[in-house]
Amino acid sequence: MVVAAVTTNSADVPGRAEEAAPGLPGLPGHPGAPGTPGGPEQSLRPPSPRRLNRRIRLRRDRSLLLMTVPVVVLLLVFNYLPLFGTVTAFEYYDPIVGVVNSEWIGLENFRQLLGDPLFWGSVWNTLELAAVQLVLFFPVPVALALLLNSVLSPRIRSFVQSVTLIPHFFSWVLVITLFQQMIGGAGLLNQFLRQHDMTPWNIMTDPSVFKLLVTSQVIWKDAGWGIIVFLAALAAIDENLYEAAAMDGAGRWRRMWHITLPGLRGVIVLMLVLRLGNVLNVGFEQLLIQRYAVGHDAADVLDTFSYFYGIGTNNYGYGAAAGIFKSVISLLLIYGANKLAHSFGEDGLYRK
Repeated sequence: MVVAAVTTNSADVPGRAEEAAPGLPGLPGHPGAPGTPGGPEQSLRPPSPRRLNRRIRLRRDRSLLLMTVPVVVLLLVFNYLPLFGTVTAFEYYDPIVGVVNSEWIGLENFRQLLGDPLFWGSVWNTLELAAVQLVLFFPVPVALALLLNSVLSPRIRSFVQSVTLIPHFFSWVLVITLFQQMIGGAGLLNQFLRQHDMTPWNIMTDPSVFKLLVTSQVIWKDAGWGIIVFLAALAAIDENLYEAAAMDGAGRWRRMWHITLPGLRGVIVLMLVLRLGNVLNVGFEQLLIQRYAVGHDAADVLDTFSYFYGIGTNNYGYGAAAGIFKSVISLLLIYGANKLAHSFGEDGLYRK
């Protein structure tokens, strides 16, 4: 009776229930009981990231942060620090006196730019070349990724991927030299035409096909690099979907149309948005090397215009104004492409 009374009284006192039955962890409310705070399920859970303080998170992610340092430095030095130089677009910039002491002329460079027929010619060439590359180049990595994904042999797949990837690491000088040796005036194509009494055709100096020539060079050089992202997206598609579709009688084309392409849609839309934002960068070095072969009327784009008519003539503010014009158009293109991605139900670069 005494033991029962003591047990009952200790259980009735708040905060004493745990002391009353130390050897009964299965009772509700006991810290060792399942489903209660401090139980075995909760004690095995990892701590929430919100509870980790800043020092622990820095120590945990130290290796990843160190890996991002070179990229951050490159972005700061070559992308963000040069933004301070855009003020020269509103000045008659003199390198001797510097940015601060140069004569401020406001929007005069932009007025002169908008009235320059050479500038509008370079704008038109840029848009034409960008449209041709968007139509002909962008689908090629997707098609190559689908073809490689359909190859059953891993060795053949790795070999083809390596062969198509190698040209990405070639310089534009080497790429253009190879094209010159193949389709230039003294190249293999013209030698074959002369041997068979046909009229030779020097494609490398023909302005009428220059945009197609530049696009073919880009495809040969960078198509293998572009398939990496799409192959990674294809690897993320569940193989059970293909097996279930095959059991239901779906052929190869139906499986590609109803499983593969929907699985790639988000990546395709994202890459298209990025491509449109970078569409006006049509290759400064590539066009600079071939400019004298076809003439400035066919090869001048916004980048080469800024170089030749800005830096080349010591009119730095004029070239900076052309660069700002290009940046604004690129910003509008990427904003419009992102809105288009939202209309298709995709996130794009950012969500709504």
